[in-house]
Amino acid sequence: MRKFITSVVVLLLAVSGAFAAEMNMEKEKAKEKSAVVIAAFGTTYESTLDSLLKIEQDIRAAVGKDVPVRMAFTSNIIRKVWHERQNDAAYKAEHKNVPAYLYEVKNVLGTMADLQNAGYRNIVVQPTYLTSGEEFSDLKAYVDGLDSIKTLKDKWKPFNKLATGNPITGNYDYHEELETFAKALEKDVDLAAASSSALVYMGHGNEHLSTGIYYELEKLLNKTYPKTKIYVGTVEGHPDLDEVVGKLKADKVKKITLKPLMIVAGDHANNDMAGDEEDSWKTVFVKAGIKVTPVLEGLGENPEVRRIIVDNMLKAAAEADIKLK
Repeated sequence: MRKFITSVVVLLLAVSGAFAAEMNMEKEKAKEKSAVVIAAFGTTYESTLDSLLKIEQDIRAAVGKDVPVRMAFTSNIIRKVWHERQNDAAYKAEHKNVPAYLYEVKNVLGTMADLQNAGYRNIVVQPTYLTSGEEFSDLKAYVDGLDSIKTLKDKWKPFNKLATGNPITGNYDYHEELETFAKALEKDVDLAAASSSALVYMGHGNEHLSTGIYYELEKLLNKTYPKTKIYVGTVEGHPDLDEVVGKLKADKVKKITLKPLMIVAGDHANNDMAGDEEDSWKTVFVKAGIKVTPVLEGLGENPEVRRIIVDNMLKAAAEADIKLK
C-alpha cells in the first residue's frame, strides 16, 4: 500500500511539474510576442495615403506573418478628422479604398496600449519622420518613459522590450544616414535634369530644434549630383523661403522643379508649396520670374526612402533583441 501511495505521489508531482513547466513556457512565449508601431504625423488627404500605406506594406513584408504592424498618427487634429469621418456614410462610399482602421486611428500611446492588452510585450516603434527634431524627441520620450516602468514583480511590467527606430536622416551620428538618403533621391534629380531645371525641395523644418541638417543635405546633394543645381528650404526654421529665393536669384535660375521633402504630399505640399495663395512657394517663385513645375509626390512614394525606414526598424529591433520573425 505504501508503495502504491508513493507511486501516486510521484506521478502527481511529475504531472504538476510538467504543468508548471508548460505554464512557464507559455509565460516566456507571452514575453516574446512582438509587434511594430508605425509613428506617422498623418494626413487628411486620402489621395496621399498611399505613401503611408506603402510604408506599412513594406514593413509587413519585412517581418513575420505573426507580427502585427499598426499605424499610429501623432497629430491630434488629423486623428480627429478621421474619427469624424467614421460616421460620414457619404465620405466612406466615395472613398472605398481607405482602410477601415484609419477611422479609429489612435496615437502612439493608445496603439501601444492596445497591443499590450493583447499580450504583445515587445514593441518596435518606427517613425516616418525625416529628422530627429521635436516630434522625434517627444516620441522617444514616450517610449523611453514606458520602458522605464519598474514593478515589484517582473511579470507585471507592462512591456518586456521596447525600441525606437531612427528617423530617415539618423539621430546623433547621422552623416552616413544622410549620405544614404541623398542617394535615395536620385530619381528626383533625374526628373529635374530631364526638363533642364533646378530642383527645389520644401521640407517641414523645426523651429523648436532647428539644426543645420537641411544645409548639410543641400551641400551633400549638390556634391553628389554636380550637374543639377539643388536647393533645400523649410516651412519652419532654416533655411527659409526668403533664403532659397535669394540663392536662386544669385545663381540666375529661371526654371525649377518643386517637390516636398516630406513623407506625404499633404496640406503643406498642396497649399504652402503648390497653392495659389500670395504667400505660397509657387507664387513667390513665379513673382521672382522663375518658372515652376510643382510635383505633388511624397517621399513615401520612393521605394529607396521606404527601404531606409524598414532598415531603421530592423536595426532597432536587433539592437533591442526583439525577434520579428
